[in-house]
Amino acid sequence: MKVQAYLSFKGNCQEALKFYSNLFDADVVNRQTYADKKIDVPSAYRDKLQHAELKGKNVYFMAYDVSPDTPLNNGNQIHMSIEAIDKTQGKKLFELLSEGGRVHHDYREREWGYFGRCTDRFGISWMVNHNE
Repeated sequence: MKVQAYLSFKGNCQEALKFYSNLFDADVVNRQTYADKKIDVPSAYRDKLQHAELKGKNVYFMAYDVSPDTPLNNGNQIHMSIEAIDKTQGKKLFELLSEGGRVHHDYREREWGYFGRCTDRFGISWMVNHNE
């Protein structure tokens, strides 16, 4: 299992990752836009990042542009992201993290694997993922 930070942006993720890549001498990898995703976003938003990763010698985090209808403010710009070993572990972790908190996206199968997003009872936002 791996736990890491997942940063949220309101349309300027590519600009931020370019800045961070220069600052930390890291590469932006696994860059995916909303262009080919089955997600309801305006056509002008299709070039925004639905997912990207910043990888370098001593830095690694993921980031994306939230969809235009998702509220974003100080406090919910960072999610802790868990890459589970398998879907069973992911489901169990998601259930434990969301207990007493708030489920934003049920843990279920998606285009890329299994995914769920919640805020735990302490106010920390979590993304639980497993790619098969």
